[in-house]
Amino acid sequence: MIASGNQAPPIELPNTDGKRASLSSLLKKGPVVAAFYKVSCPVCQFTFPFVERLHKAYGSEQLTVLGISQDDAADTREFAAEYGITFSSLVDADGYPVSNAYAITNVPSVFLIAPDGEIVVGEHGFDKQALESISAELGKHLSRPPAAVFHTGENIPDHKPG
Repeated sequence: MIASGNQAPPIELPNTDGKRASLSSLLKKGPVVAAFYKVSCPVCQFTFPFVERLHKAYGSEQLTVLGISQDDAADTREFAAEYGITFSSLVDADGYPVSNAYAITNVPSVFLIAPDGEIVVGEHGFDKQALESISAELGKHLSRPPAAVFHTGENIPDHKPG
């Protein structure tokens, strides 16, 4: 997996409706949280509602939360509906060229990409501290306190391998 401090490889893929999106155009608005996943992955199913919390807390014209699915558009839409995901997902092509460019070996893999294209946070599997770090960085970007990703009383493990 590409480590923090490196430049993010380009992304240009269709969303579930066939409309193409690119990382370079999204970064013009601000940071991008890119979360790679597979709909059948239990750790992805566990993680994505927390990524959705980031989207609900920070989704704005100044940043983007984006899924990168390794499944087809229909399965990706079904996953979003089942797990309450409202942020957009792009569909990686056959052979997973974008996932391979990011050296993804496990899903989920979540990256915070700064507007200059640098990877600020990168983590695979579910990692509580990484999601909290992403929230802190997004709060800084928007000049406000970080939003809570986890709620008081939730029994959430620190890490689940992908």
